[in-house]
Amino acid sequence: MKTTKIGILGAGAVGLTIAAQLSRVADVYAVCRPRHARAISTEGFTRTGIWGEETLTFPCGEELPEGPYDYLIISCKSTETRAICEEYADRFGEADIVSLQNGIGNEEIIGEYTEHVIGGLIITGFEWQGDAAVNVSVEVGPAQFGRFPRGTDTAVEKLVNLFCAAGVNSVATERIRGELWGKALYNCSLNPLGALMEVPYGALEEPHAWAIIEKIVGEVFAVAKARDVLLSWETPDDYLTYLRDTQMPVSKAHHSSMYQDLKRERPTEIDFMNGAVVVFGRECGIATPVNETLTSLIKFRETLLGITRKTDISSGSTSQEQS
Repeated sequence: MKTTKIGILGAGAVGLTIAAQLSRVADVYAVCRPRHARAISTEGFTRTGIWGEETLTFPCGEELPEGPYDYLIISCKSTETRAICEEYADRFGEADIVSLQNGIGNEEIIGEYTEHVIGGLIITGFEWQGDAAVNVSVEVGPAQFGRFPRGTDTAVEKLVNLFCAAGVNSVATERIRGELWGKALYNCSLNPLGALMEVPYGALEEPHAWAIIEKIVGEVFAVAKARDVLLSWETPDDYLTYLRDTQMPVSKAHHSSMYQDLKRERPTEIDFMNGAVVVFGRECGIATPVNETLTSLIKFRETLLGITRKTDISSGSTSQEQS
């Protein structure tokens, strides 16, 4: 009997794939766009790629059924985090609210609406293949979960066990805030460059691109240090070695989420990646010219494509991060 009740809010490629996996071990409902719900109800949800090929069915639709829920997982784009919280805050109750998103700042926004925040990160590539089909293209490491901003507890451990039982390699961490900044290092380094140049990550090993990445990483390290964020690497060079030798080899063929967003003419999450580094850097008095330039270039591309963004980190929506 599936005794754990999980709702997934803002389910796109990541959320629907996770919903499909968790449906094996929990009572899951995914809130998603109508076209995805229609396709899943008639065809099932098909997952291909490194996790294997399988078609699963699970309940989904536009409205979240009545709770209570044990966990509500927010998997929308970072640009929609506040809107999701505004819409569903009265349904949070005593549920643990889990952020499984890109970027830095989401947990701080969620924390304005509930005290029960679990931070999560997943460095895995999910690429649309159709309205009810996703290809899992790359997995750089296990998903990580922790009580935000630090620590772990029985609810975190239970969530990790559910993910593992569902076939998603996951671990608990005492220092989820630092791990989220670690993922931001990866995203800030590769995501916008891959989108702007329209190339997979492997192409960014080219010396001119790598020289830009070195500057990105140096700026992120400086801002993280100023904010007392404990990273897993002592120096920028330590991380660059890890990026080159460990992360890049398994993600050479992956196209960034920003590349996919621009192709679909949707707003990117630049404000919660390089843009967040810029805003936090200003607060600390640290210059971040390379991250600022990349942020402006991505927004320029959005403008050329006629993309309108609803939120901007510079408005202050994520500047309330707590140490």
